Amino acid sequence: MKVLLAGYNVDTDVLEELKKGQNRNDVTPETLSAAYARISRDPRPIDELRKLARQEVEKSRKSNSTIIFKMGHHSIAEHAVFNFDIIGVSRLAFEEIEKFRLCAYTEKSQRYQKLEDDFVIPDEIRTTSSEQQFVEIIKKQNEFYHEMVAAEIEPEDARYITSLATQGQVGHTINARNLELLFRRFASHPLAEIRELGQKMFGLVKKIAPSIILFTQANDFDQKTYQELKKIVGTETLVSGSRKEVKLENSTPDGDNVVIAALMHSSSNLSFDECLEQAKKMKDDAKKELIKACFKYAEFYDRPQREFEYVDLTYDIVLSAACFGQLKRHRMASLTAQAYDPALGITVPESVKAKGLENKFKQIADLTSQVFYKLAEKDPIAAQYVLTNSHRKRVLAKVNARELYHIARLREDRHAQWDIQNISRAMTALAKEVMSLTMLFVGGKERYIEIYQEQFGKKPKALPMY
Repeated sequence: MKVLLAGYNVDTDVLEELKKGQNRNDVTPETLSAAYARISRDPRPIDELRKLARQEVEKSRKSNSTIIFKMGHHSIAEHAVFNFDIIGVSRLAFEEIEKFRLCAYTEKSQRYQKLEDDFVIPDEIRTTSSEQQFVEIIKKQNEFYHEMVAAEIEPEDARYITSLATQGQVGHTINARNLELLFRRFASHPLAEIRELGQKMFGLVKKIAPSIILFTQANDFDQKTYQELKKIVGTETLVSGSRKEVKLENSTPDGDNVVIAALMHSSSNLSFDECLEQAKKMKDDAKKELIKACFKYAEFYDRPQREFEYVDLTYDIVLSAACFGQLKRHRMASLTAQAYDPALGITVPESVKAKGLENKFKQIADLTSQVFYKLAEKDPIAAQYVLTNSHRKRVLAKVNARELYHIARLREDRHAQWDIQNISRAMTALAKEVMSLTMLFVGGKERYIEIYQEQFGKKPKALPMY
């Protein structure tokens, strides 16, 4: 594992003077946080407040700590932003790194790059009696990966047999407030790889921004809450149920009318109750015209109005690790996931079947599952490292209608990976059953052009370039 601090934001006046070769003691984003914290109570112009903060770094740090710790105004830490190069961590670790909603990530793609044989041997397995078995099965997975690539199966499909221990890298941008949360969560995490990653990242920033990253230690809330829940639920008595890939578990009742009423509310002086009552009385054609008006000037890259956020859909989804790698990037959705479970089966790419390699694929996946169960006897969390991208987990996903439009635009496009295309199409199909008007224009970028033409008799101005 290698972690580098790639950059962080600094006052432009400091940057200009650094360019001139001047030594500075205020090369820290803390002065920006301190200056912006004063805006609400200090009448001076912001540029003067920044200058004062730069001149009094220690005073600025003390002010930051007071405002965050004593007054509870953590938002000032959001003005400080850090960039990290995270290299040589596992695919399983990526799932933890990318849980944080208000951050930015760009990850090495296993779709577009051929994989090497690098993989993480977790501390929980290293030097134990299980290490040799762990290494042997991953080498078998990797050998078959290269065999499939040699058989002209695309890397994006061949990777389904590679493990969650496979190494990758990610560029990570995060503000100090979220970074502090990351440090706490990582310090409390059961996997040694995650704890080590948090420690390395903290070591790179603690001297640069000590006043805005305060609460970083392991804690009972993060360590024990889910353990308590598991004790109450009694997971050992439960058996995996349905393997149905996408199931709509819940949706906002009368969703179409709620969206119609929300749009009326923004376009009138009526209360929402009055708007909802009118929406229920409107004829379907009138409702449809209101929805169409929302998209009359919308291009394929535009999202629907915020009023579409007032209706939600909750899905229970069973999907592969490879597919979850796509879904987890939609961080505006509410996503919670169970651990990977071999009992949910595997996803075998059609291209593997077409080349006559399905049986060998399944044999290696079955051997992998056997090793998983042996490892899980000692550590069920670390045992997941050995599982492949084809193994599945169960996810609970809640999206509002606006976010579902975004998912569909991106994930039902012809360039999207086939697995997430299937999941997204199933989600939108179910959504249309309960909110046909709200979902009138939902679909991938290319499909949006067709839908627009169907409704308006012409194409929109902007067309996606392929």
